[in-house]
Formats: sequence, structure tokens, C-alpha cells
Amino acid sequence: MKHKALTSALLVLALQTAGAQVASHAPTALKQPPAQSSNVVALTAVGKPVARVNGAVLTDVDLVREEYAIFPYAKQHNGLPRDLAPQIRDGALKMIIFEELVYQEAQRRKLVIPAARMQRAEADFRKQFATPDEFKKFLQSDFQGSAQRLREKVTRSLLIEALLKQEVDSKCVSTPAELKAFYDKSARFSHPETYTFQTISILPPSNATAQQLKEGKARADAALKQAKAAKTAEAFGMLAEKLSDDDYRVVLGQHKPLPADQLAPPVLKAFKTMKPGDVTDILQLDQAYTIVRLNAHTPAGKTPFAEVRTQLQKELTESKRNQLRMALDKKLRQGAKVDEL
Repeated sequence: MKHKALTSALLVLALQTAGAQVASHAPTALKQPPAQSSNVVALTAVGKPVARVNGAVLTDVDLVREEYAIFPYAKQHNGLPRDLAPQIRDGALKMIIFEELVYQEAQRRKLVIPAARMQRAEADFRKQFATPDEFKKFLQSDFQGSAQRLREKVTRSLLIEALLKQEVDSKCVSTPAELKAFYDKSARFSHPETYTFQTISILPPSNATAQQLKEGKARADAALKQAKAAKTAEAFGMLAEKLSDDDYRVVLGQHKPLPADQLAPPVLKAFKTMKPGDVTDILQLDQAYTIVRLNAHTPAGKTPFAEVRTQLQKELTESKRNQLRMALDKKLRQGAKVDEL
């Protein structure tokens, strides 16, 4: 199906947010004004049940809040993009069901939140509000003015966080041996031989006469003398901007690094005898008279493990986290009674 991959991605995204439950209860305008565009689906919540998890009822208030977590731009656009709304809603629904299953499991295990942790969470939550009046307005709109109901919601969030730390976060860090094994097996960190260079190209008309070709060659000869005299890449680039006819003149003649097998044979042949900073003689490529400055040559090789270790640690940790959350979701659903309404 067209949106199958997107739906899966949204579910993964939803599961990734499960560790930040207190923040998910930050103030949100759950009742949006009507969408101004036919391409936008407005987000509204009236307390309508959307799912039942082992008898616990989840409402569209929970659902809309999670939709905001997945797609924060909804606040700016008064809703969700119509073509993405079904997938975002599906991901949000799966997420709030997952949260409820985790919460119920935390209760089953009789997990307890230390008083000091609870106090810090409540203090951090209040810091989201600019003034006490703003907090009171939120308390009234989302919890009917009940501080106890808010406390219960914060406690629920912390219990979810505690269980996820046990079942996910504590198990998702990769060992040094695992990191090195992944690095050794992956071709991702290998790179081909590449060259970085600048060009000045004189381009006679496509149907150039003999005289026009002669004039083009004369321009190229004059450009070559100046290019050979240029001592820096910047100086060569200024010449390219002034003299070159190709589109690279607007970026000072600079080309992105190219693998050796993507270079024109005359250019590659010239590079084989050059060092960075050298300038070729005039190379005729079709009808173009081209002058090339070699700026860098990177031999084929592999990025050292030390340079990618930190990023690799983050990536593998995140990958494990997603796998563990998906596995936990599957485990908790076994034997549970979940109804989407």
C-alpha cells in the first residue's frame, strides 16, 4: 500500500516518544479553530472514547495530545495535513494504547515512584508555564481544576518511564565489542578514491565556426596564464567567476568531490600526475576548453573507527531501543484485551 512504510515509520516514532511522558502532558489547545484549508484536518477533542485497554478507556483527548507530539506543526497549521492525517492518527492511537499497556504492567509489578522524584517532576512541569495564572488556566482546562488529577497523570507518566527504563533503556546500550563488530562488517564506512577540484571552461557555440573556435582557444590560452598564476583556490575561483562559461562559475568553479570512475578520462589522467594546488594545461572536452585546479585527492579507504564511534553508538542504541519497544509492545498485547473504538 502507498502509505504502508509511512505508517510503520510513524509507529516507530510514536514508540520513540514513550520515555517523555510528563512532557506529553504540556499545555495544548485541544480545541482548534476550523481548518482554513481543505488540505488540513482540524484537531478537536471532546472526551470521546477511542480505545479500551483491559477495560481502561482512552479518549480523543489523549489521542489529540499524542498527535501533537508526533506532528508539532499541527499547532501552526490548525490541524494535520489531510494526506498524512490517517497515518498520524493511527500512529498516535497505537502509541497511547502502548502507554496504557506499559502503565498497567508497571502497576502489576507494583512499581513505586520515590517522593523526591515525584517532587522534581512536578516542579519541572510547572516550569513550563510563564506565570501561576497560566498554570491555573491549564489546570482548569485539562483537569477541571483538580491538582490531584494532575498529580495522578504525572505519577502515571513516571511509572511508564520507570518500566521503560527497566525493559528498554537499561538494555539498549551497545558494548564496545558490538560496536567494533558492526563497524568491521559494514561497508558503509568505506569510501572510494575521490578528487575535489575547480574548473574554468570556455564554451564555443555548439555550431561554432572555425573562427569562433580560434577565438575560444585564444580566450582559453589567456585564462590559462592567469590560472597558472593563481596561488590559492580562492584566487582561481575568482577567475572562474569572471572568465568561465559553465554553470560552476557561480560557485567559484568548485565541484563536489567525485569518485575517480566518474571523471572524464583526460581529467583523471591529468590528476594522476598532479598534487593539490596544481593546475592542468588546457583540456579539450568535446568542444569545451577546460582548465582544472586539483584541490584535494582522497585515496580509497575506510573512515577510522575512532571518528565514527560516537555517532555509531547513538545509532545502534536507537536501533536497539526501537526493537526493544516493539518487542515489549508485542509482549504486552499478548493476553491483553484491546479494542479500538
